[in-house]
Amino acid sequence: MAHSRDLAVYVDELLSTANTPDYPNAVNGLQLENRAPIRAIAAAVDFSTRAIQGAVDAEANLLIVHHGMFWAGVGPFSGPSYRTLRMLMENDIAVYSSHLPLDRHPTLGNNALLATELRLTATGSFARFQDTFIGVSGESDIETASLISQAREFAKPYGEIRTSRVTSGRRTRKWGICTGAGASADTLGEASAAGIDTLIVGEGPHWTAIHAEEHDLAIIYAGHYATETLGVRALAQHLAKKYELSWSFINAPTGL
Repeated sequence: MAHSRDLAVYVDELLSTANTPDYPNAVNGLQLENRAPIRAIAAAVDFSTRAIQGAVDAEANLLIVHHGMFWAGVGPFSGPSYRTLRMLMENDIAVYSSHLPLDRHPTLGNNALLATELRLTATGSFARFQDTFIGVSGESDIETASLISQAREFAKPYGEIRTSRVTSGRRTRKWGICTGAGASADTLGEASAAGIDTLIVGEGPHWTAIHAEEHDLAIIYAGHYATETLGVRALAQHLAKKYELSWSFINAPTGL
């Protein structure tokens, strides 16, 4: 039977964790190990009390998350942070977190899987972070309104989508996807330089909708949480098949 460290070594290599730059608080990899062999896997977008309780209820002792234990920064283990650590220790639950390595993976990644969900074929890269592309892009010829409908159907279990102002009859011919907080000055600039007319993200600042209208760019804000449910589910399913384990998804939407 596999232990958390064994699975972590495999996943680190699978996702090219060591070769993928990320934000300091991501702390990609095994964030907390446990004692017992892994008997079941729980996947969640965010490390939280709800996610841990979901793992406990599912009798899982490995929790895979996209936003990990230190996402909000490092602080003393008191109050809520002590409560979550105690829950993990009392139930012998290991935590593995993967942020940008999971976003960018060509088959298990949030961006590639969102393209598939929206019936788009990715042919290029997008959303550069340092020297690595995290997102995907491609060409199409569909009504933007139809693409918005597909995004709305995808996000329905998790929340409502938003869009920048889109004119009637507009068509999407070149698109880019960057899940999560994907609408930023960098991605909008990259979209303009690449001739992208439709940007699909999780969320973005208010000003990006104004920028989109002024630059004839459509932005679909499909939900930060919704767009990042895909990778953790795919990774948990992959590991469950490889190690002959059961797995479950802990749905804990944030409303964003």
